[in-house]
Amino acid sequence: MYDSISFPGHSIRDMIFGLDVLVKLDNNKMIPAINFDNAATTPPFKRVVEEIEWQLTYYGSIGRGRGQMSEHSSRVYDNGRERIKDFVGANSDIYTVFYTNNTTDGINKLASALITSPKDIVLTTRMEHHANDLPWRERAGTEYAEVDAKGRLVIHDIERILRKWRGRVKYVSVTAASNVTGYVNDVHTIAKLAHRYGAKIIVDGAQIVAHREFCMLGQTPEENIDYFVFSAHKMYSPFGGGAVVGLTEELNRHMPPFYGGGMVEAVCDNEVRYLPAPERYELGSPNYPSVVGMLKAVQILKHIGFDYIREHEQALLKRTLEGLKTIPGVILYGDNEEIADRVGIVTFNIRGLKNKDLAGFLADRYGIAVRHAAFCAHPYVGRLTRSERGQDYASARCYPPEGMVRVSFGIYNNKAEVDWFLTAVNRICRRRQAM
Repeated sequence: MYDSISFPGHSIRDMIFGLDVLVKLDNNKMIPAINFDNAATTPPFKRVVEEIEWQLTYYGSIGRGRGQMSEHSSRVYDNGRERIKDFVGANSDIYTVFYTNNTTDGINKLASALITSPKDIVLTTRMEHHANDLPWRERAGTEYAEVDAKGRLVIHDIERILRKWRGRVKYVSVTAASNVTGYVNDVHTIAKLAHRYGAKIIVDGAQIVAHREFCMLGQTPEENIDYFVFSAHKMYSPFGGGAVVGLTEELNRHMPPFYGGGMVEAVCDNEVRYLPAPERYELGSPNYPSVVGMLKAVQILKHIGFDYIREHEQALLKRTLEGLKTIPGVILYGDNEEIADRVGIVTFNIRGLKNKDLAGFLADRYGIAVRHAAFCAHPYVGRLTRSERGQDYASARCYPPEGMVRVSFGIYNNKAEVDWFLTAVNRICRRRQAM
């Protein structure tokens, strides 16, 4: 029904559900809501919802029925793997795709299958989301590359650790873009280092897929990405769902420790024969609506174009940072001068005001939704805020860091929303100083 996409006479804001919905402030005034929490979850494309609704009229069991509806749904589901591979630049027979519930689920499935001994060593970094830290920490020996004073990943620290272990590191697992600072990592350079020392690379793509074009294939085979994991709910299809794109041959050598129907070729009294990847990683009935929605979101994002998305986000990021720098009492984190390597994320605090209270003021008084605290990245946030505490997070006792407030942009946000946000922060700071 929607094989081609055109939006004559429509702006991108017209394509999104829930924009300009009125919300009640603490003074009972109703104003249009502003969503600056897109790094957590994006609102859905209208066409995504329409596609799911249409596809559900032809919905049948995936891979298990002879009827026309079942066959139609199975075709959509299976053919979607090639569309996902194309979206992430993995157009090669070395890769396969299995669907997941989200990025966390995907990384956990990889960790549970690929790690075969607690003596295996995984190298990750101090800027990771917990989803790309804890699954490795709980199953293997972990090493961590550090970040510099501005929060950028120190790539030569990755090589230092790889050299230290002399080929014993099995996997390097790193985020493509930070959910705290928005820094985009040079994962192809990291891949080349990993492969030089006999490791494979796994990339957490949750924060990159809606912001930058991504290609798993590098300029040379040494720069190829081995595994890429992402979620649909961060790319305008928030109904669950995600995918792992990975090496077919290696996935076939491992088994995830989850079992059930749909992943077997034969079950006999004393023997089980499992299907190869991707089926062995997709037990049970799949979440078909999430796959349908994700595939439509992929199509729409490619139609809009990542050059436009990048340019638009950079303009909003620059405007926001320039405005915040002029407001007394604002503390900014990361490098806020050289921003070309950042997606649309800004983290900040107001001196003397708890981040929870600041986020509450923005929501309750101005209708602006943001995220606060430590964004499931405690070691990273702890390092970024350590100068305010006067201590090194790594040497302190284990506790959640105080955190900060995060503003994160979607493709539909605009300059007027940024200006209202800056007005709100300025007013909060002025009231704080007058107290």
